[in-house]
Amino acid sequence: MCYDVKAKLESQLSRAKRKNDFVWMAELEEKLKPYNDTPIFKASGFDHPKLLIYEQTNPNKPVLAQWGLVPNWIKNDFEKEKIWNNTLNARIETIFEKPSFKESAKTQRCLLQIDGFFEHHYRNNKPFTYYISRKDNEPITIAGLASDWLNLVTGETLKTFSIVTTKANGLLAEIHNSPKLKAARIPLLLTEQKEDFWLNETTEDTLNQISESKLEDKLKGHLVAPIRGKNNLGNTKEVTDEYIYDEFNTLF
Repeated sequence: MCYDVKAKLESQLSRAKRKNDFVWMAELEEKLKPYNDTPIFKASGFDHPKLLIYEQTNPNKPVLAQWGLVPNWIKNDFEKEKIWNNTLNARIETIFEKPSFKESAKTQRCLLQIDGFFEHHYRNNKPFTYYISRKDNEPITIAGLASDWLNLVTGETLKTFSIVTTKANGLLAEIHNSPKLKAARIPLLLTEQKEDFWLNETTEDTLNQISESKLEDKLKGHLVAPIRGKNNLGNTKEVTDEYIYDEFNTLF
């Protein structure tokens, strides 16, 4: 699963800069100035933070969206709050079946770029936190689903997203061993070659071409301080620093 991420603005903008679409970049960066005042060293999906996503309709120009997909058939804030924490992640195996995701899977796929994400490893039923990033420290591109929800009371439209996950293997299968899961999960990581494929060409029949992450061998992981509980470091630069647990002998 993926509920906590590090996502500095520079990393979130890397696709736009790579595509050399600078016509609107100055306008966007001006708009994002207040947002950039607080870098995202650690954001929890359960707080529903805003991150930049790239959508099918305008694949090189990112827009702000709130984490936690709200389907367009949700009627009011009460229903939104009830479903919100359950749509932070979407399993790729069922996105064309689940009512919350199937419309977005057909017409509103998106991607986002982050520095890394946090996962828990269990030993003797105790969780230890790992931070996962690329070995070359380049941004990680993740597949997502988006939805525009119209609040009928206020008339405002809320743009939301969910992170798509798939089965883990290799390093992540070793780290993400939650006893609550039958199998380890990982965000669906996209190579540069697969970014546009996910946005523009993917159908239910071709999902098997990208359902397995091809980037896990490019990832690294290290133990960090707990991200839950009263002693967590919160959204601070130190949250991704390596941390030594006296009771843990690392396997990796």
